[in-house]
Amino acid sequence: MSVPEGKSGRWPVWAVALVLYPLAAGAAAVNLFFLFLVLQAVGLRALTPIESIVGGIILGVPFAWISGKWMRGLIDQAEDDA
Repeated sequence: MSVPEGKSGRWPVWAVALVLYPLAAGAAAVNLFFLFLVLQAVGLRALTPIESIVGGIILGVPFAWISGKWMRGLIDQAEDDA
């Protein structure tokens, strides 16, 4: 499998975000689940694990994109310092 590289030999943001998506979706699901457990104190119901997973799948897309942009910036900074 070849590495998706741009003209400069660097991974584009979408490729970094695609690699980070499983982590972002899983983190979003876990955080949604625990957030709604805490929100039971103010009268909201807790989410089921399935509802949390679906929410994580949906919220994983923007979270992965934000994480990909952040990671791409860190990689660029590290390469510029080297």
